[in-house]
Amino acid sequence: MIYFNCDYNEGAHPEVLGRLCETNMEQTSGYGADIYCERARGVIRGLCGNDRLGVHFLVGGTQVNLTVIAAALRPHQGVLAAESGHINVHETGAIEACGHKVLTVPSENGKISARQVEEVYRIHVEDESMEHTVQPKMVYISNPTELGTIYSKAELEELSAVCKKNGLYLFMDGARLGYGLAAKENDLDLKIIAELCDVFYIGGTKAGALFGEAVVISNPALQEDFRYIIKQKGGMLAKGRLLGIQFLALLENELYFELGKRANVMADIIRKACRESGYPFLIENTTNQIFTIMPDDKLDSLREKYTFSYEKRIDESHSAVRFCTSWATEEVNAQKLAEDISND
Repeated sequence: MIYFNCDYNEGAHPEVLGRLCETNMEQTSGYGADIYCERARGVIRGLCGNDRLGVHFLVGGTQVNLTVIAAALRPHQGVLAAESGHINVHETGAIEACGHKVLTVPSENGKISARQVEEVYRIHVEDESMEHTVQPKMVYISNPTELGTIYSKAELEELSAVCKKNGLYLFMDGARLGYGLAAKENDLDLKIIAELCDVFYIGGTKAGALFGEAVVISNPALQEDFRYIIKQKGGMLAKGRLLGIQFLALLENELYFELGKRANVMADIIRKACRESGYPFLIENTTNQIFTIMPDDKLDSLREKYTFSYEKRIDESHSAVRFCTSWATEEVNAQKLAEDISND
């Protein structure tokens, strides 16, 4: 069986494993206070062009999302997200479990707009009984989104402006950021993201690390006591150096960006086969997730050799599915899937 159901089936890139093995018997301080985490912070600050950024390493995306949101919001405040947003549909109520409501807006492409943010904020402040409803205080976006789409610089600038105007925090989930930055139409980089977002993270788990996400905080208001919140939410890894070492391996020589590009190229092989075979897309994107619509009998045939994710039923004989490539997808496997998609 060949897996195309997610982008974290494999372990870690050999460079990451090599560095972990090389440093395995070294003695260092714990909880992220080691030399490797500090070096990794320096690399990230350099890539972001800001040496005042707060940089913290956590194990996984859900852990990051609940920790960041819990640190940023007071008990009566909520976070605005697309209906398809990860914190709304795929985190088992983790945000709500921390006492904060996810306020959703509709989205056909996984993204939310500055206009939607402005409208939600305006409706709240113009409500005569506003104190009886959850106060919107943070805007959550993913880049790429759950549908593989990405934000443009102009869209992010507009979101940032409306958030600053209305006193809202802008938080970017970067679990798949490497694939977004490598997308063909992308015009963002880490410097722009750090400038426009109050907080974001660089995902490692889905991009070549064994595990790990690097939280980057640009707003000083969110930096205060953040390590206390990490500890309280169970996110402070005793052997913190394991995180710093991995991000050094991924970012020192731009391996992270190369792996993101490679995954997108593998996705293009599959995407091309779908297009040439006449299978439409549920959503168009150029990242590592391919959402296509196929006849059910065709999908049954593909399931004999491949795993992939079911999305939804389109009609009585067609369904939408997701094929997902990763930093480790072998070209021979992408080509095999493309050939089987093309064969009648």
